[in-house]
Amino acid sequence: MTSVNPSPTVPREHEIQVRVRYQETDGQGRVHHTNYINYFEVARVEMLRSSGKSYRELESEGIMLVVRQVQCNYYRGAMDDDLLTIKTTVVRAKGVRILHHYEVFVEDQLVADGDTTVAAIDPTGKVVRLPAWLQLDK
Repeated sequence: MTSVNPSPTVPREHEIQVRVRYQETDGQGRVHHTNYINYFEVARVEMLRSSGKSYRELESEGIMLVVRQVQCNYYRGAMDDDLLTIKTTVVRAKGVRILHHYEVFVEDQLVADGDTTVAAIDPTGKVVRLPAWLQLDK
């Protein structure tokens, strides 16, 4: 299958907004800590999409990006209906791995930050090199 955009350009920085849904909160009305990992994934997927290629297209080309490591720091609680701004930065993208850093804000208040490392694998689970267009540190 040929991609719509065979030569995408991945930005080093990307920003999206996500509204907190009621079901993402805990008994105290704050975003449950596990949902920040989901927000990181949403931000990472949208960052890739902004390059002109979707995860679906990447996987149809035989490359899957799987989470190798995730880390999150919590500073204050976001609440139901808060509008989150998630800033994603590619810290490193070389070889088989991409390191992303995330900052989650409500207005100008940092509520959480963290990092993920994703690794490229093929459909059999074998580690493969990132496509050249995904490698930012050459």
